[in-house]
Amino acid sequence: MNKNAVQKYAVWARTELISQVKQQAYFYGIDENGYGEENPVAVNERVLTDNEKSQRRELVSKIKQSSYQQVMEEVAYTWFNRFVALRYMEVNDYLPTHIRVFSDINGKFKPEILDNALRLELDGLDSSKVATFINDNATNELYNYLLLTQCNALNSALPEMFERLDSYTELLLPTNLLKDDSVLGRLVSDIPEADWQDAVQIIGWLYQYYNTEPKQEVFDGLKKNKKITKEKIPAATQLFTPDWIVRYMVENSLGRTWLEAHPDSPLKSEWKYYLEEAEQLPEVASELAQIRSTRSGLSPEDITFLDPCMGSGHILVYAFDVLIKIYESAGYRPREAAQLILEKNLFGLDIDKRAYHLSYFALMMKARQYNRRFLTLGVKPQIYHPEGWTNGEEFGSLLKVETLEPKPIEQIDQLDLEDYGTKLRVWNFKRLLSQKYDVVVTNPPYMSSNGMSGKLSEFVKKNYSDTKSDLFAAFIERCRHLLKPTGYQAMITQHAWMFLSSYEKLRNKLLTCDIVNMAHLGARAFEEIGGEVVQTTAFVLNTHKTPSFLGTYIRLVDFNSQDEKEISFLRGKDRYVSNADNFSKIPGSPVAYWVN
Repeated sequence: MNKNAVQKYAVWARTELISQVKQQAYFYGIDENGYGEENPVAVNERVLTDNEKSQRRELVSKIKQSSYQQVMEEVAYTWFNRFVALRYMEVNDYLPTHIRVFSDINGKFKPEILDNALRLELDGLDSSKVATFINDNATNELYNYLLLTQCNALNSALPEMFERLDSYTELLLPTNLLKDDSVLGRLVSDIPEADWQDAVQIIGWLYQYYNTEPKQEVFDGLKKNKKITKEKIPAATQLFTPDWIVRYMVENSLGRTWLEAHPDSPLKSEWKYYLEEAEQLPEVASELAQIRSTRSGLSPEDITFLDPCMGSGHILVYAFDVLIKIYESAGYRPREAAQLILEKNLFGLDIDKRAYHLSYFALMMKARQYNRRFLTLGVKPQIYHPEGWTNGEEFGSLLKVETLEPKPIEQIDQLDLEDYGTKLRVWNFKRLLSQKYDVVVTNPPYMSSNGMSGKLSEFVKKNYSDTKSDLFAAFIERCRHLLKPTGYQAMITQHAWMFLSSYEKLRNKLLTCDIVNMAHLGARAFEEIGGEVVQTTAFVLNTHKTPSFLGTYIRLVDFNSQDEKEISFLRGKDRYVSNADNFSKIPGSPVAYWVN
C-alpha cells in the first residue's frame, strides 16, 4: 500500500470536503454568521422547492443544536466515509449492481453508472427523473441523483454504513463531482487501484490520516493547557496499530487459545509471529497441562474475542482471518464460518461513531469475501458504540456493568423506532461490558491525566485509583476484568507501567497473572510518530497465576524503525526468558526481564 498517497489524499480530501459542504450551505443562505430567515421562500434570488425548504429547515435546526462548524465537519466526514466505502466495493466487485460508481473497468475516472443510467436497477430509482436529466443534458445533476440513490439502496445490505441520510446531508452533497480534480476524481487517480483489492485495512488508514489535522489541533491545545473534550478524544488518541504487532498480539492470544485445545494443529506453522512457550520446570509444565486439559475439544464456535477500543477494526479484521483458518481446520466451509464468526466469536466497542461505522464495514467486507450472498443475509457484527448513553460516550469500555438490566422491549402502542433503536444500542453496549471473554486484545487510548477533562479525570480517579495517571493503564486493569479464568489479554501500550513508581500497584496486580511473552518495542514502533514521543511495549498475559512460570521477552528498544523491530523479532535474537516472580525481589517491582 502506498501510504504516502493515502495520507496525502485523506488530508487534502478533508479540507476540500469541508470547503465544498460550506459552499453548498452558503448557496442556501447559511454560513458561520447565521442563516437569515428561518423559512425563506427564496434564497439568493432563487425560489426553493418544497423539498429544499424542508431540508434547509432541518439543517438550521441541526446547527442550532450544536454549531455551524460541527455540522459542516459531520457532513463532510459522512460523505468521506461513503465515498471510500463505495470505492472499496466497486474495486472488489461487491456492489449488488456490479456497476462501478466512480470508475470504469479500466480504472479510469469515468463512472460506469452514468453510462448505464437508463438500464440501472436500484431500489428507489425514478427512471422518469433519470430520463429528464438526460434530455436536459444535466449530467452533474444526474450523477448526484444516481449517487444518492445508490447510497440509499445500500441501506438494506449495509444499514450501519449507509444509514438513511438526513435530508440536510443530501442537501449539502457537493456539486461538480465529475471534475478530474474533485474529491472523487482524485480518490480514483491518487490511490492505486491495487491498494483497494481485498485490503480492507486501507479504510483504517484513510480514517487515521483524515484525522491528521484535528489531532494536531488537540495537541496544540494541550500546550496551552486545554483539556481534551469527549468529542476530541477519538482524534487525539486513535492510532492505527502496525500490522505485524496486530499479528503478534492476535496469534499469541487467540491462536494460543486454539493451540492449547488442539496442540497438533498445523495452523501454528502459518502464524509467523507466534512465540513458542519457554521450556518450563516439570512442576510448572504439569500444572499448565492440567489447566489446558479443560480446553480439550474446544469448538471454534465457543471462542469469544473482544476488542474494547476497536477503532476502525484492524485487530478484529485480523482476528477474523485467524478464525477463518481455525474454522476451516475444524471442517467448516468458509462461507458458513464467515457468518458464525460475526455471530458468535467477534465483539467490539468504541466511543467514536465514525470508527464504529468503519469497523462494521470492514467486518462485513471480510465476510463478503468468503460468501457472495452474505450482504443479503441480514447478519450484523456484534460491535457497538454508546451513542445515547451520556457516560458511555466519554468513558466507553472503562465503565463497569455488574448487572445488566432486561433487554428493552419495543412498545407497540407507543412506537418510536428511533428511541427504541437508541435504547437497544446502549443495552447491547452494556451487554458486551457485562460479559467475560476468552481473549481480549486492544490498542487502548494513550492520554495522561493532564489532558483529561475534569469529568473524565474524576471518573478515572474514583474507579481506577491505581492506574489514574493515564488511560492506557486504566485499560490494562479493565481488560483483566473482562476475561474468563485462564483467558488471554494482549495489548500494546506505553511502556511506562513497567518501570515508573506511579504504576507499582499496577505491576503488583499484573504479577498475579502469567506474563506469557512481551515484545518490548521502545521508541519508533509507529512509523507515523517520530522521535522518542511514544515508547511502547506489546505483551500477552494469562489471567491464571502459575508460580515459577517462565515468560519470553524480546528486547527491541535499540532498533530505530518499525521495520527494523519487526525484522529483529522474526530473527529470534535479543530474547530473554524470565520468571516474573523475581521482579518483586527488586525495589519497586520493575519488569526488569533482562536482569540475571
